[in-house]
Amino acid sequence: MQIYVVAMILLVIAGVLIDVTHKKSAKYFFENAKKQEKNARRSVSSGEKVGLAVQTIVGEVLTSSEFSHRGEQQRRVSHLLTMYGFIFFVVSTAVLIFAHPTSGEAGIWPLLWHLGALSLAVGGYWFWFFIRVDVSAEGNPWYRVVRADLFILSLLAMATFALLWSFTQGTAIGWLFFALFIAASTTLFSTVIWSKFAHMFFKPAAAYQKKVTKADGSQENLPDVGELTDPKLQARYPDIPEYMGTNPPNMGLGITREPPRHY
Repeated sequence: MQIYVVAMILLVIAGVLIDVTHKKSAKYFFENAKKQEKNARRSVSSGEKVGLAVQTIVGEVLTSSEFSHRGEQQRRVSHLLTMYGFIFFVVSTAVLIFAHPTSGEAGIWPLLWHLGALSLAVGGYWFWFFIRVDVSAEGNPWYRVVRADLFILSLLAMATFALLWSFTQGTAIGWLFFALFIAASTTLFSTVIWSKFAHMFFKPAAAYQKKVTKADGSQENLPDVGELTDPKLQARYPDIPEYMGTNPPNMGLGITREPPRHY
């Protein structure tokens, strides 16, 4: 099992590198950063960068603040249950296999293993049946499967068969669930190029860079429009109040006014 865990880690690393190379996302990221430095209007101090990094970790990583908009509360809770369930499940699995390979005295780790798998299953099934955009907004049936679903389905299968194996250990069907558990986890970690693992690593870096572009004034290499409430700007573009109201930064709920259920 220790050899298996190491093999899965190597598969994830290889899959992420292949994904980044194939999509050239890393190349785009660094080229965009160079353009940002040229267009910067002020230098961001090391202390500011640390503060922005902390904001990124707390907001985008630990609390999934991108789902804080109206109508996305369920998606946020489901995402957090799945994310933290996966983390607890994987970490406790590694601890049990490497630190307690033969001992029955593993402390709290078996409990964390089960809670992680349960949280992963609850968040994942909630997403699969009720929150997926092609189900909730486009009206497709929940059992419609495409290649993009490989990640979530293998994730759910891994958590489900892990719990079933745990509850039936020592029986013939327990060995069947164990085999299915290993097959699901192998599928999950060997298909990283079609999954969201690379996204999980790239997303925090992109969110951090976006915060830096706001701090240094480069504005993601977009032209400086100015403050839309500035009377001089409104005199130059008199249709701003007509199309955006008298208080443009607070234009209302927009697309979050109601859930997209008009299929």
